[in-house]
Order: sequence, then C-alpha cells, then structure tokens
Amino acid sequence: MRIIVLDDYQNVAAGYANWEALGAEIEFVSRPIRDTEDLVATVAGAEVVVAMRERTLFSADRLSRLRDLKLLVTTGRVNASIDLDAARARGITVCGTESTTSATPELTWGLILSVLRSIPSEDAGMRVGGWQSTVGGDLFGHRLGIIGLGRLGTQVARVGAAFGMDVVAWSQNLDEARAADVGAHAVSKEELFATSDVLSLHYKLSERSRGLVSAGDLARMKPTSIFINTSRTGLVDMEALQDALAEGRIRGAGIDVYDTEPLPVDHPLRSTPRTVLTPHLGYVTDDTYRIFFTQVVEDIAAWMAGEPVRTLK
Repeated sequence: MRIIVLDDYQNVAAGYANWEALGAEIEFVSRPIRDTEDLVATVAGAEVVVAMRERTLFSADRLSRLRDLKLLVTTGRVNASIDLDAARARGITVCGTESTTSATPELTWGLILSVLRSIPSEDAGMRVGGWQSTVGGDLFGHRLGIIGLGRLGTQVARVGAAFGMDVVAWSQNLDEARAADVGAHAVSKEELFATSDVLSLHYKLSERSRGLVSAGDLARMKPTSIFINTSRTGLVDMEALQDALAEGRIRGAGIDVYDTEPLPVDHPLRSTPRTVLTPHLGYVTDDTYRIFFTQVVEDIAAWMAGEPVRTLK
C-alpha cells in the first residue's frame, strides 16, 4: 500500500507518530502542491492520502482524477477544502482527527503583544545596535473586542480579563447571557469597532460570513487600536485593511492567515507597514501535531482493518 502525506512543510510529520506500524510505503511531501496537475502526479498510485488542514484543495474535479484514492485523512474534524459529497460519490472514505483548542488563542496573544509593544521591530533594532525606538500601548484598563465568541474567542476573552481588560464581544447571534458566561459584555458591531483598543477575529468562514469585517467597520476603529486575524482572510475586506495600515489610520495588525498560502513573495502584505505577519502558525505546535499525526496513523490502521474511525460526513 502506498501512503502520501502532503503538506509536511517543516519535514516533521515522520517524528510525531509510529508510521512504521502501518507496514506501508510512505512518502512525506514537504513542498506546497502547485496545481491540479501537480497533485495528480504527486499522489499517483496512492490509495491513502493525508492532508494537513486546508493547505491542499480536494475539489470534485480533483477527486475525480485521483483514481487510486480510497482513503483521504485530514488533520482536524473539519476541512472546507475537501468536497465531502464528491468523495462519498466516488467511494472515498474521509477521516479526521481531534485537535487542541488552545494553540490558536495562545498565538493570538503573541500577536497582540507583538503588535502593541512592537516586539519584532525592537528585537531587530537591538541586533543592529538600536535602543528604544517605539512607545508601546497598554492592555490593563483598555477594551478588548472579540468578534465571534465561540471556543477560540472564549479563550481569548478569558485571557483578556486576566490582563485586566474590559472585554466586549459581538457576533450575529450573541446575547448578553452567553457573553456574561465568559466575563464579557455583548455590544453592537458598531460599538465594538468604535471603542475597542484590541480587536480579535474568531469566526468561521462561510458564504454568510464572507466579508464580515467591511471597510466601514474598519473606518470606525480608533487610530490607536489594533486588529488581529487568526481566522480567515475571507472574513475581512483586506484591501481596506491594508489601506488603513498604510495610511496610519489604525495602530497596527497581526495576521496569521492569507488567501493564498504560502503567501507569494511579491504579495503586498509583505510590505504593508504596521503589521506583524506569521505564516499560519495558529495550529502549528508540538501538542497539536502529536494529536494530528498519532490519530492519522490510527485512522489509517482502522481503515485497513475494515473499521474506519472518525469518519467525516
């Protein structure tokens, strides 16, 4: 049996699980898949393909060309890049894994502090002989606005409260009782953007939520406020955000997600000022990868035994 593990960008997947126990031919692919032809050529002859989150698209068209594919395993329980209906129609079993819920909120706070206290630029300055070139912002007594108070937003909110922040939240169906459960207050979207010193986005991308953060929303932000996105860029009017940053209309932004990943070398975000950019590191941690790849191996072994587990429907 041939197994292809895609999107192993850091060349680390082999070390997080006992792949040898599968007794199969396993190939780890560390480069990004360029296009459909590249995907077809790369996984030719493989009965099992492992996908890392949403790094590679498995559309109906692509699945129709993967004639040897019998099992597709994705890390995580949800993968918007896999057409599950098309997979089902072709008799392809799709399985997932569990994951941590702490990694992305922890990175969110890393981005908040990095932007607010200019940590990357001050570090760079220190290495060339500089000393104190910026004046940082504060958290204690200031307002944290959470857009989307689900599992991840809730954790970010609780840390904000521990910093002594005034925590407010908004989502399309949020009520005061739900917000109060995590020490926050429910406010209108207009108030959230107009009064928050730190805005952090934690929302699932769907056709309903696409473009959720509009140019008008961003225009309401204070010039001293910062915007953090560890969710999806499709939720945000990115052109408006880049304009606000370039024109100094907000203090800064921390961004971990992009429309095209890896981010092209010539992408304008790479030269947009007042930003801290990370390469989609939200889920890239030891504990998360250990869960991902250990359970990937379990999924494959169970499927080989005729009793698939953690199947996605």
